[in-house]
Amino acid sequence: MDADTPHGSPVRLEPWSEDDFELLRAMNAPELMEHLGGPETEEALVKRHRRYVDLSAERTGAGRMFRIVLLPEEVAVGGIGFWQQTLDGEPVYETGWTVLPGFQGRGVASAATRAVAELARAERTHRFLHAFPSTGNGPSNAVCRKAGFELLGPRELEYPPGTPLSCNDWRLELHTGGQALEG
Repeated sequence: MDADTPHGSPVRLEPWSEDDFELLRAMNAPELMEHLGGPETEEALVKRHRRYVDLSAERTGAGRMFRIVLLPEEVAVGGIGFWQQTLDGEPVYETGWTVLPGFQGRGVASAATRAVAELARAERTHRFLHAFPSTGNGPSNAVCRKAGFELLGPRELEYPPGTPLSCNDWRLELHTGGQALEG
């Protein structure tokens, strides 16, 4: 089943599936992992793939992972998702994406980010969706701006765990504070 995609969007989001492991392997290229601590081991990729498949199957408000399908070509060009996170003691959604090199610079990541924000909004679980691109990752910071996120400023996180990451905290309001939300 395909996720709803805004009319006129150059992409469609499809739930991550067992068949997407080779896409994940392609997304693990050194140039794509440069701002995330470098490529993961094969063992780590297998674990990540299992988490993505499980997250997409659960449908519990915990989030979802998707492959990004470029239209009209109907080719998988990357991945995106949203998942629960606790930030400063508050439950939020976090998002992250990867677009394969041959498809970057075409608005794919911005369109996919807008689409995933709508899916996170439809969950009616958390008020905010955050993204944390490295401060040195100009293209990902531009995606946040183009997708309507508000820059809250720099923040130090750990990614991968145990490794300091200087990133920007971008936030998109999914619901106003007065609306009743679960969780």
